[in-house]
Amino acid sequence: MTDAAFAAPLDDLPAPGQLDGPELASLIAAKLCHDFISPSGAIMSGLDLLNDPSSQDMRDDAIGLITDSAKKMVALVQFCRVAFGAATTAERFTADELKALVDGVTAGGRATIAWNIGSSDFGKPQARALVNLAYLTAAALPMGGEAVITATHDGGQMTLEGRAEGARARLKAEASTGLAGERLTEGLAGQWIQPYWLWLTIQQTGGDLDVEAVEGRVVLTARMPS
Repeated sequence: MTDAAFAAPLDDLPAPGQLDGPELASLIAAKLCHDFISPSGAIMSGLDLLNDPSSQDMRDDAIGLITDSAKKMVALVQFCRVAFGAATTAERFTADELKALVDGVTAGGRATIAWNIGSSDFGKPQARALVNLAYLTAAALPMGGEAVITATHDGGQMTLEGRAEGARARLKAEASTGLAGERLTEGLAGQWIQPYWLWLTIQQTGGDLDVEAVEGRVVLTARMPS
């Protein structure tokens, strides 16, 4: 499945202020289906190999494919529970828990992630903002580089920063639109919804999100109540 397969008709996408619950949910659900289809399809391919009498010489390869894909699926589910949902029954998350979630879904990518978030714990909105911001920072490095994720506290204010530096560090046009909280007028909704969701998460706490994108560097800075 490609992003085009779940790109909503652009004329049907409302302005951010008019984006109601069902419309927002449908776009997020489409993204999750897109993300889950790859590892779940790989698991099915591995099972088909195991069940094919003519492919028994590939049994070890099939088991390896199933194992790796199952780990990827679990990592995606755990990440998405915090990034897009109400998460678990936990009300707060440690820095190590959130780091593990992001590392699980970015493992194998070209970008490396350096964490500078200390030993703080995070409420649900702050945790949701942090994991999405970190993921999108790493995604801005398609050719590799370093993503540095920082969280600082000043009184009742929290500042989250994702700094991506590397060759061809960039934001897709849809991502820039979403991070600005703007309506998508062209491009793929699948590339827009997660950046928009990050902006919405921060905006609903009374915070703000700044974006800097220049050649070789992308910086996302979120300020929100802690």
